[in-house]
Amino acid sequence: MLEIPESTTIARQLNETVRGKTIRRVVASASPHKFAFYHGDPADYDALLTGQVVGDSFGIGAMVEIAAGNRRIVLGDGANLRYYDDSTKAPSKHQLLIELDDRSALVCSVQMYGSVLAFMDGEYDNKYYLVAKEKPQPLTDAFDSSYFDALYTGGAEKLSSKAFLATGQRIPGLGNGVLQDILFYAGIHPKRKMGTLSEKELDRMFHAVKDILAEMTSLRGRDTEKDLFGNSGGYKTILSKNTVGKPCSVCGAEIQKAAYMGGAVYWCPVCQPLTE
Repeated sequence: MLEIPESTTIARQLNETVRGKTIRRVVASASPHKFAFYHGDPADYDALLTGQVVGDSFGIGAMVEIAAGNRRIVLGDGANLRYYDDSTKAPSKHQLLIELDDRSALVCSVQMYGSVLAFMDGEYDNKYYLVAKEKPQPLTDAFDSSYFDALYTGGAEKLSSKAFLATGQRIPGLGNGVLQDILFYAGIHPKRKMGTLSEKELDRMFHAVKDILAEMTSLRGRDTEKDLFGNSGGYKTILSKNTVGKPCSVCGAEIQKAAYMGGAVYWCPVCQPLTE
């Protein structure tokens, strides 16, 4: 699923690969998917986008935004985007195909659920999209310790560390995937209440958010996810489906897994004790 390291990586790859090319043809919803969400009628995407020149792409939280003239293409969460240098190599099943003037193509497929949006700039008023565009992202200087401290309001002390980091749009694009290693490096259990953390632990959490997301992004995302070309990211996750049941790389204890808040959490029982 797209989170900050992957959306940033894919946006960078799009800028290196398709910026400046002209959209020749668009096919949307060729393979109907119950949980692929479009803006308006996907049958209108071809007329909306054909003839537009691809501009800059941006990672916005858990979304990738592609400028095409004064239009915007936004792919979110479970939408998997791939580039093909020859459109005839593209899979026949997809939720969006954008063929470019050099016969290359961008193809998007949705796994469990995902948004595949195209609209005129300024037309889309979804609150999650707008908040993600407005809030400072952790990879920027604007996301500093003062900004992070200001997120700790409105009853945040009652939340678990997972809920604080990954819910309420506090940090758009920081989701259940990347938070596992962030909390590992901060030495904080995902179920631990924020109100029990010392100032030193809160500072460790802030620096882990900044440092781990920067490292994940510099290595083209996590090894559990794929980039624009279908390659796994270069960041080796400490806590993920790839490491559960294996020894912790720091202390050797067995990595644990549990269902929590609608998803799985992973932790080391020694490095991240559940203290109150």
